[in-house]
Amino acid sequence: MCAETAGLATSVNFKLLFNECYCQNTSSGVFKLNDEIRGLFPALSKLNYLNSAAVSPLPVTAVEAVHSQLKDVAENGSTNYPNWVATKNRVRDQIGGMLNVKAENIAFMRNTSDGFASVALGIDWSPHDNIVSFAKEFPANYYAWRRVRDKFGVELRLCPERDGKIDIDEFISLIDSDTKLVTISAVQFSSGFRADLERIGAAARAVDALFAVDIIQALGTTRFDLPAQYVDIASGASHKWLCAPEGCGILYVSDRALERVEPVMVGWISVESPWDFDDREQGFRHGALAWESGTGAASLFYGLEQSLKLLIDSGPERIENHLEQLTDMLCESVSTDTFRIVSSRAKGEKSQIVSLEPIGQMSANEIFRDLEAKNTIVSSRSGLLRISPHFYNNREDIERLVDALG
Repeated sequence: MCAETAGLATSVNFKLLFNECYCQNTSSGVFKLNDEIRGLFPALSKLNYLNSAAVSPLPVTAVEAVHSQLKDVAENGSTNYPNWVATKNRVRDQIGGMLNVKAENIAFMRNTSDGFASVALGIDWSPHDNIVSFAKEFPANYYAWRRVRDKFGVELRLCPERDGKIDIDEFISLIDSDTKLVTISAVQFSSGFRADLERIGAAARAVDALFAVDIIQALGTTRFDLPAQYVDIASGASHKWLCAPEGCGILYVSDRALERVEPVMVGWISVESPWDFDDREQGFRHGALAWESGTGAASLFYGLEQSLKLLIDSGPERIENHLEQLTDMLCESVSTDTFRIVSSRAKGEKSQIVSLEPIGQMSANEIFRDLEAKNTIVSSRSGLLRISPHFYNNREDIERLVDALG
C-alpha cells in the first residue's frame, strides 16, 4: 500500500464528524463532546487524561498514518519517496495556515530547543546588546539565550513572576534601545499564564528588536496571527497540543528576521537543488527552508498531518471555547480550602492550563502520585499540580478529577 493512501486517516471526514459531535445547549452555552471523537483516542478508555501540556495521547488516525508510511518503506523501499516529501510540504502548509504565515517561512527541526538554538547562534551579537525574557520560562526558551549571554557578553534581562502572573508593564519596561531580542512563551508551562503577544510585540518592534515566541503550550488550542502579533520567530513542537508524534519541531522565521538571522545548521537539503550533487556553489533555499539541513523521520509527518487535520477540521475557535469552559468549570468546582488557584483566570490571561497550589499537608508530588494510582493523569511542576485538558476531554472528566481531589 502506498503511504499516501493511509486507511482510516483519509476516510474520516473530521469536520463533519466534529460538527455532529458537538451539540449546543442553548440555555447554558455548554458544549458536549460526542463519544465518537473521544473514541479516536484509545488512552481515554482507561485513563482520565488531563496532561496534554506534557504529552498528548495520539489519535488512532495518526498512529495508522505512521504505520502506513513504515509499511510503504518495508514493501517498496524508496519508490514512493516523492510522497514522503509531499506529505511534509502539506504539513508545512497546515502549520502556516494555523499561524497565518507563508509556508516557506516554516522550517522543521527536531524540537523547540533546536529552533531557538539555531536562531540564537545565527544573530550577530554585540556586547552592548540585551535580551529581554521572563525568569520562569521553560528551559527550551532559556538555555539558548544564556549561551548567548555567556559567549558574547550580552545582557540577559529577566522579568520576575508576580503571584503566578507576568506584569506586562514591568516586562515591557525592560525593553530599551539596546534590546536586540525579546522572547516569551505564548502560554507559560507552569502557571498557564497567557501573554499579550501583540502588546509585547509592538513594544519590541518600537525599538527595532526581534520578537521570539515559544508556541509549544498554545499551538493547537489558541488562535494565532503571528504577523499581527509582531512575532518574528516562533518555535514549538508536535507532541503536546498538536496530538502528534514526538520529534517534529516547528520553526517560524519571518521575512524581517531572515534579514538578521543566518542559518547556522545547514546541510544537503538546505540548498536550492539538493539533487544536483555536482553544483557545490549553489545558493541556499528561500525563506526558512535553508534551516532544514537533512532528511528527517518521514513517518512522523504522516502522523502529524492527520492530527493537524483533526484539529483544523474541529475548529480552532470551537476548541478554544470548549477548553475555556472546562477550565472555568474546574476553577469553580475545586475546593478553595485545599487548593489555591495559581493560574490567572482574568480575560486575556487565562489559558487551558490550570495550576493549583496544595494548601494541606500533601505535596503536589504526593497528590500527583495518588491521582495516578486512580488512573487520573496530571502533572506536578514546581510545587504545583498542573491540569491541562484538551478538546477530547469533557465535563465528566473534570467532575471525576474534582471528586478524586476530594
